[in-house]
Amino acid sequence: MFTTDATIDAVQTAKKTFVNIFVTNDTIKNSMIKFIDSQAEYTKKAAKVGLDTSTEVVKEAIKVVQKAAEFDYIKYFDAYYDSFSKAFAVAKK
Repeated sequence: MFTTDATIDAVQTAKKTFVNIFVTNDTIKNSMIKFIDSQAEYTKKAAKVGLDTSTEVVKEAIKVVQKAAEFDYIKYFDAYYDSFSKAFAVAKK
């Protein structure tokens, strides 16, 4: 199953591999690895919040659609057209 954490981990692992191969100064290398780890942690949290937010929005949208489906539109429009017809009815002599 596709998850954002797996994608984030794959990208951050690729960054770490690049740093381990091409950065020769150990102090800079360790600092960069810490930075990459911090990026991964932040990105995972941001992705989770985004996913949670979109899930809640969709849940609320579904509730609105379900409530709209319960409304008796025929009854509403019948009452509307009856009052409209009465307002413009031709008076009998």
